[in-house]
Amino acid sequence: MNFSQIPGQKETIARLTRSVKEERVSHAQLFSGPDGCGSLALALAYAQYVSCENRTEMDSCGICKSCVKYEKMIHPDLHFVFPVIKDKKNSEPVSDTYIEQWREFVKRSPYFTINNWLDSIEVGNAQGLIFATEASEIIKKLSLKSFESDFKIMIIWLPEKMHQATANKLLKMIEEPPEKTLFLLVSDEPDKVISTILSRCQLIKIPAFSNKDIRDYLAGRFNTTENKANDIAKVANGNIIRAIELCENEDSTLRNLDRFKTLMRYAWKRDIISIIGWSEEMAATGRENQKNFISFSLRILRENLMLSLDQLKNSLVFLSGEEASFSDNFHPYINQNNIYPLTDEFNLAYSHVEANGNAKIIFLDLALRITRLIR
Repeated sequence: MNFSQIPGQKETIARLTRSVKEERVSHAQLFSGPDGCGSLALALAYAQYVSCENRTEMDSCGICKSCVKYEKMIHPDLHFVFPVIKDKKNSEPVSDTYIEQWREFVKRSPYFTINNWLDSIEVGNAQGLIFATEASEIIKKLSLKSFESDFKIMIIWLPEKMHQATANKLLKMIEEPPEKTLFLLVSDEPDKVISTILSRCQLIKIPAFSNKDIRDYLAGRFNTTENKANDIAKVANGNIIRAIELCENEDSTLRNLDRFKTLMRYAWKRDIISIIGWSEEMAATGRENQKNFISFSLRILRENLMLSLDQLKNSLVFLSGEEASFSDNFHPYINQNNIYPLTDEFNLAYSHVEANGNAKIIFLDLALRITRLIR
């Protein structure tokens, strides 16, 4: 994709293009910023710019042989690594197993979460990881000479999902890669990337989008009214992925809100039988959906605390319509006395889900602890 297709981020784009013009391209770079900052889109546009045969001062030409192949993500010198899942056919899968689905998915939009990606390949209860076998594939690909471009480019999406063995095998190559090899790591949680890899990368810090950038993007892509685009941009708070989700798919947000409301109602009533039923329903949703729900719950708790602290007038509350209606009545139950233990419990549940714990026990324990904290 071209830089011109990315709303805003002008300073970051200028820094990236300058590094190419001055021939100061670091061999390993880590793109990272707040949720929904467009880090993958920037990495894709940067890779295309590096390989473009007729680049301009600020962008790739979009029409040369290299750009045409980059738009289709079939350039022979562009390689991808991303989280995948084990299944009955692939006990040790690699990214190339899912490369066709990945290309089609990213071409639709470069703004998405790991939940969106895993849902698209119908993983069920599995969690996406970059497995140990991937390291051998990376080393094999990058050991070959480039086919068409000066650079061979490896984009690793979510290196924090990398198996320890994979990371260890790649350390030497990332530190001393073959000539004209470029690693672009795109991370949502750089603090979870193995430190030895992190220390070998130049960090590219990406800011959140401005409300104006998101508003203009929504108006152009979804043909929304100015008022609706303004409202969504405010709620998204710089997160373009959330803005897109609010525009094109309200079902997931409404489903999580309904689960949250149900949990809080049962917890307040101390209805243990219903709590058990709720925990069993949550256990059946799949781990990525469970993590998505917990992340949603943490955001709702934060917004309701802001309401309790009367921060609405200071524009520190970011809630959509249904969320705002629910929070009008709910926010008095969230205060400075219980917000920390509540968030601790949700964060603990998230880490247990991520560690493949028993979901029924995790959510039952979470719900029972909330019954004590919500009153």
